Amino acid sequence: MKILLIIGSIVFPILMYFAQKRWKKLQIFINWAAVIAALIFGNITSLSVYQIIKDKTVMMTNIHAVFLNPYFLIAGAYLGVYFLYLLLKVTLENR
Repeated sequence: MKILLIIGSIVFPILMYFAQKRWKKLQIFINWAAVIAALIFGNITSLSVYQIIKDKTVMMTNIHAVFLNPYFLIAGAYLGVYFLYLLLKVTLENR
């Protein structure tokens, strides 16, 4: 599983880069998906912190429950791949 995650973090940004070069409208979709993922990721994070402050619970034990939220994990995974895609794009286009 670890190897699959590492290979995926290398392959998916490369696929995204070449796919958006071939189909220009895909670049708009990739960017909007990142905006939506950032909203989901940020909102889940802020709501989790707010709930901990409101309940006056121990933050270090309760905040880890956010990692059980599949929307948080999917949004975070997409943002990670998207940031690698952006770095690849900037690097290859600014030679």
